[in-house]
Amino acid sequence: MSAREEILGRVRAALAGVDPSGPVPPAPRVPVTDPADLVNLFADRVADYRAVVERCTAVELPERLAAALPPGARVVIAPGLGVTVPGAVVDDGLTALELDQFGAVVTAARVGIAETGTIVLDHGPGQGRRVISLIPDHHVCLVRTDQVVADVPDAIELLDPARPLTWISGPSATSDIELDRVEGVHGPRVLDVIVVEA
Repeated sequence: MSAREEILGRVRAALAGVDPSGPVPPAPRVPVTDPADLVNLFADRVADYRAVVERCTAVELPERLAAALPPGARVVIAPGLGVTVPGAVVDDGLTALELDQFGAVVTAARVGIAETGTIVLDHGPGQGRRVISLIPDHHVCLVRTDQVVADVPDAIELLDPARPLTWISGPSATSDIELDRVEGVHGPRVLDVIVVEA
């Protein structure tokens, strides 16, 4: 008997008494107690991924944003961002080669998920094309506190499956067979998340 046959045999034995037409149990949900607790959980989980998390008011945002950007870096922003970034270039269909000349990108987010510390972009106004959130080495993402939801099912309810979705959980990272972490292989090496009080 091969290892494959042995594993499949164990799976079949474990599922022997299960009715495949039975109801699907509901997904476990994060209990919502206080919206402030959700934002705190979101900030903690995002930081767990080695992202930098800043919190501020809308009035403080320009100063925090300027501090988050690398000094002297060329910055590209998503169309419709709604925040002034001095010296930044608005993406108007820049090529991948042109985007590679920028050190940072600033986008908004569609939703932030507290349980997983994940940011989701659906590439609507202020979020830009998917490529701008992947090529520059430093991504600064703005998330309003009223965009933070408890868990993935809550986020799914807000998202349009017909739109392109980019799910971001920390800076781009991978590891080799020896589990040596390497950042920036297939996306930004640095992720700053600025959580703005709504």
